[in-house]
Amino acid sequence: MASIVQELSTLFPKERIVTNETILEQHSRDETYHTPHLPDAVFFAQNTEEVIHLVKFANEKKIPIVPFGLGSSLEGHVIPYQGGISLDMSQMNKVLEIRERDFIVKVQPGVTRTQLNKELKKYGLFFPVDPGADATLGGMAATNASGTTSVRYGIMRDQVRDLEIVLADGNVIHTGGLSAKSSSGYNLNGLMVGSEGTLGVITELTLRVYGIPEVIMAARATFPTIQEAVDAVVAILSAGIPMARMELVDARSIQQANRYMDSSFEELPTLFLEFHGNEAGLHQDVTFAQEILQDMNCVNFAFEADSKARNELWELRHNLAYAFIHGSPGKKLMVTDTSVPINVLPEAIADTRQAIEKLQFDAAIVGHVGDGNYHVLMMVDLQNEKEIEQAKMLNDHIVNFALSKGGTCTGEHGVGSGKTKYQSREHGYAYEVMKQIKKTLDPNNIFNPGKIFTVEAMHERRTSSD
Repeated sequence: MASIVQELSTLFPKERIVTNETILEQHSRDETYHTPHLPDAVFFAQNTEEVIHLVKFANEKKIPIVPFGLGSSLEGHVIPYQGGISLDMSQMNKVLEIRERDFIVKVQPGVTRTQLNKELKKYGLFFPVDPGADATLGGMAATNASGTTSVRYGIMRDQVRDLEIVLADGNVIHTGGLSAKSSSGYNLNGLMVGSEGTLGVITELTLRVYGIPEVIMAARATFPTIQEAVDAVVAILSAGIPMARMELVDARSIQQANRYMDSSFEELPTLFLEFHGNEAGLHQDVTFAQEILQDMNCVNFAFEADSKARNELWELRHNLAYAFIHGSPGKKLMVTDTSVPINVLPEAIADTRQAIEKLQFDAAIVGHVGDGNYHVLMMVDLQNEKEIEQAKMLNDHIVNFALSKGGTCTGEHGVGSGKTKYQSREHGYAYEVMKQIKKTLDPNNIFNPGKIFTVEAMHERRTSSD
């Protein structure tokens, strides 16, 4: 690979081709328990033309390219298991155009959601997808991220109007346009969003944005059981109340958060709710929701409209991961991610809790219950092989239950390398169709090899001694 790096140095400024051990280490991992692996080099791209030249070079030499945003992924997406070049997009971080009257924005892939919302606020607009981490928008599109607001605004795929993609042969395509809808041709937006860098490199995104609501109210409702909490969610959705967020936190999570925050929240299954709208309509929605919650055996209900008080109300939900991380020093957080039909959710959570107790794991359950997506938070000692094996067994159990009920192995984190083994069962022959698309668009298998697909590289790559 040394000769390859030298050759790259003749094509690009040397300072953007990095082999420093610290930088390589930063690009060898994501935020998960998955085993790190160093890239051979890191390239910091600054524009689309540079990406085109790099991709052409890598395709000719059959060198893997793994796009990298901020490394906040949760299934090993950005780990370069076959070495090659980690393509860092963080310097392509410009908000290119805000078309406020069309409610769309054009950005480079390295723009983070917080950065975008800071710019949009000047126009009375915001971008709704909130996966928790301040991820890059390119990475969020690559993994089809969602999060707490998906029940109202949809997932990342619903926000993408157009992507600029560099293909393996160096050609650049646009997958959509500026219009709100189109019946023309195949839905390439749908294909590329969630492709996890395996089909091409995203170099520009055109995204849908929204007007900032006149009033936002948050609420917290506690219940004796998870079943009653989820039943309340179904009842609220059935009533047609336009909810912006519907989050479930189990009693174990509340207990851990109380320890971390030195708070005294009731240690019962809890719904965190958020309402967006205008002054008059919102009060009516909140009152109606409260009546439904009381009918569903809600133990306690509190809501806040003031932004500071609202943020404090949500602080517990946002701090959960940190509460577990700080409560188990020396261990690594492992987060499962499955989604089931909403009506199956109570059964899925009950089954998961039984599996947790059978394996004697200390774990908590949280979920975006408005769309049936739930997670198990558990701390794992990466030096303890038995504990790692138990964690994997629990994850397998949760995924297999979800698939048996018509759900999915991943609601929002993506496949990466961690969930490739479930793809054939979930998709059937459609998985073979996906492989054919991959082979057609990336015949040399240079784009993020080993992610989503377990197939071997189609051509032997050069070794580091070349």
